[in-house]
Amino acid sequence: MQKFILAHDLGTSGNKSTLISPDGEIIAHTTYQYSTIFLKQHWVEQNPNDWWDAVANASKQLISKAKIDPKQIACITFSGQMMGAVPVNHKGEAVRNAIIWADMRSAQKTEAIAEKIGMKEHYEITGNRLSPSYSAAKINWIQENEPAVHKETFKYLQAKDYIIAKLTGKFATDYSDASGTNLLNIKKKEWSEELITLWQIDDKKLPEILPSTAVVGEVHSKAAEETGLMPGTPVVMGGADGCCAALGAGAIDEGDIFNYIGSSSWISFSSSRPVFDQEMRTFNFIHLDENKYIPIGTMQAAGTSFQWLRDILFQDVLKTDAAKNIYEMMNEEAESSPIGSNQLIFLPYLMGERSPWWNPNAKGSFIGLTINHKRSDLIRAVLEGISMNLKLIFDALQENYDRPFQDIWLFGGGAKSRIWRQMLADLFGVTIRIPKILDETTSMGAAVAGGVGVGLLKDLTAAKAWCVEAESFEPDQRNHQSYQTALKAFEQVYKQVEPIFNQWNGVE
Repeated sequence: MQKFILAHDLGTSGNKSTLISPDGEIIAHTTYQYSTIFLKQHWVEQNPNDWWDAVANASKQLISKAKIDPKQIACITFSGQMMGAVPVNHKGEAVRNAIIWADMRSAQKTEAIAEKIGMKEHYEITGNRLSPSYSAAKINWIQENEPAVHKETFKYLQAKDYIIAKLTGKFATDYSDASGTNLLNIKKKEWSEELITLWQIDDKKLPEILPSTAVVGEVHSKAAEETGLMPGTPVVMGGADGCCAALGAGAIDEGDIFNYIGSSSWISFSSSRPVFDQEMRTFNFIHLDENKYIPIGTMQAAGTSFQWLRDILFQDVLKTDAAKNIYEMMNEEAESSPIGSNQLIFLPYLMGERSPWWNPNAKGSFIGLTINHKRSDLIRAVLEGISMNLKLIFDALQENYDRPFQDIWLFGGGAKSRIWRQMLADLFGVTIRIPKILDETTSMGAAVAGGVGVGLLKDLTAAKAWCVEAESFEPDQRNHQSYQTALKAFEQVYKQVEPIFNQWNGVE
């Protein structure tokens, strides 16, 4: 009987569910959307029951869509959004809404903690900057502001962990998600007593940490009724979304590197050690292979910036049938503008910025705009601005790593653009490799972990066989040199306007 892996990717906007064969073929997939709750400025929550409904409905739909017997599902496994806080009781029921990664309500408390430990020391312990976006600040907020909720809480979980608890009655997390809490000692790979004490968190309410390939338990009868799965179906842990994406991109051997361009964008690679940057421009998570790490740099508004420009400049097209090819039109137009966009620079900081500047006050800006600039120049400037920020991230990772990167895989919606592929090759000065499957990276990574967990796959290196190259783009050395000049101007412009951004936000 043919066996399949069922992978659920619990993202911010919805749950993407994929049925995958042991050789990496996508049999069927579907997406269920759910809402995000914006309460006050920087207060962002979701209802965990919406996640469960999405998983249950998608599981039933995929079984029906693929016309398979539920017995053919070898395991169910997960990728999930990171850095949240999902308080659950002994029954695995959420006792309040989840506070998700985008929530920043504890900024003031985080600053107070930073004064006690220092950002540098915290970075050395966790591999991450101290930030209100991580789980520690959210758990502390619940403890201090909702004591009744905290008292009822048995464990604080992440999104995927909550679903696993609903399926199995077991409470656990994995190393990749634990590395996104601001509570894990990334070198020792255990909860940090120092940080737990600093945040005054009850360590008994933190879950056990298991490998991403661990079989946590089996689907119990009640969950089977709701999901359409067979009772007894193995449930494999899986991992955090960014880390699953790394595995799905085939980043398993030392130095394997990839760039994902979606609404946001990040560059990360596989390493046997955490990579620390003196300026803390980049950070580290633990790989789905818990013996490895994922040094990473991420920017806020990549595809979001391109979409913003689309909405501003192409409103007339969006109302016609041509809207379905809008990005192709934009890319073609951008090709008519030269490197440097006729001396026009775009700072892609529409939502502040993480790597490399870590400045929430940063703003999006066009610099050098004249009456002679055309729409094509604005389009190319946006593509170049995003790409130059990614180049700064690429360089920050390379500066702290002792092996030169020779090539880089490109995934996500941005990888569909041929001009963007060549632009990145020319900027980075390395070969850009394009896979056949661009958009299922995260689900593929979770599925590999699931397959290894139940013995369908030998080990995590199976991800390399699943990641098949469609084509590659080589750097043009003349263009590479031209971009180095443009990159210097890009950095200079940001550093000149940064004080103004900070001033606008009341920061000296």
